[in-house]
Amino acid sequence: MSDPILPDVQIKLVKPTDPVLGRVVSNDLCMNGKSASFVKHTVFDVSGTPLAGNFSAGQSFGVVAPGLDDRGKPHKVRLYSVACPSWGEDGEGNVISTTPKRLIDEYVPQSGGDDPSRHHLFLGVCSNYLCDLQVGEEVRLTGPNGKRFLLPADPNAHDYLFLATGTGIAPFRGMLLELLENPAGACESQIHLVMGSPYTTDLLYHDLLLRLSGQHQNFHYHTAISREDASDGAGRYVDGLLNEGMDTFGPLLDSSRTLIYLCGLDGMRVGLYRTLTAHGLDAGYITIDPALGTRSPDDWGTADMRRGVKPTGRCFIEVY
Repeated sequence: MSDPILPDVQIKLVKPTDPVLGRVVSNDLCMNGKSASFVKHTVFDVSGTPLAGNFSAGQSFGVVAPGLDDRGKPHKVRLYSVACPSWGEDGEGNVISTTPKRLIDEYVPQSGGDDPSRHHLFLGVCSNYLCDLQVGEEVRLTGPNGKRFLLPADPNAHDYLFLATGTGIAPFRGMLLELLENPAGACESQIHLVMGSPYTTDLLYHDLLLRLSGQHQNFHYHTAISREDASDGAGRYVDGLLNEGMDTFGPLLDSSRTLIYLCGLDGMRVGLYRTLTAHGLDAGYITIDPALGTRSPDDWGTADMRRGVKPTGRCFIEVY
């Protein structure tokens, strides 16, 4: 099968230099239990702006936090994945959502001129701004952005393997709702989602995903929990679950109908590339530099893969 045909989408209708105002509709935790992380499902009303009706699942939009940075300049725009289907949370394209996680970290010196003893706690500017928002507050928004990390124009022509860690689940929430709860009829293709997280309490949108898997026989929801013991006493990363589940994932990946979408930590991409190559399933999803192909995938480093492994039109990668 040839590369999927992607739909035409609108991009950059609202520039960072002239953002529009969205109004907060809701801002609620979307985790599966008590956790050291704080992740919200944040919803904005963008009716009356160019964003309304002009975003698609898989795209992102920008947020401009208020205030000035350390140099006294306005904060730069930060991009956040659209977490709703293309018709929005309201069914009419007027309400958009995303999945911010609070960034709370310790400062690390960045250059030789920085004070090496400086290790104070800092908060991410935009992530904490979003997580603190109250219903009714106005936010400066831009976008939409992105024209490749999209569902194909004909969703039923393909099967899907979605791979996510953490807030990388955001675009897949929108895509799954678009595929399975489309007013024009649910997609009948095979759809597998693998969600990786450190603990079961860190799983995002878990209740929704369980509901969708229970209502749609063609949707299969898998979790890879890395810091909790499984039945054999070991946790699982996304690539480990794929490796151990080749009875399920092998035929899916071997099919020319299948598309892979990956969103989350960069390390997951490394594991995916190694897994595909080790099982002889790389054809159609990645191209490998001949020099790298002479070495075992287990010996590939992250830098090697950035230079020598490229996704094809059937493999969609968004990492951070």
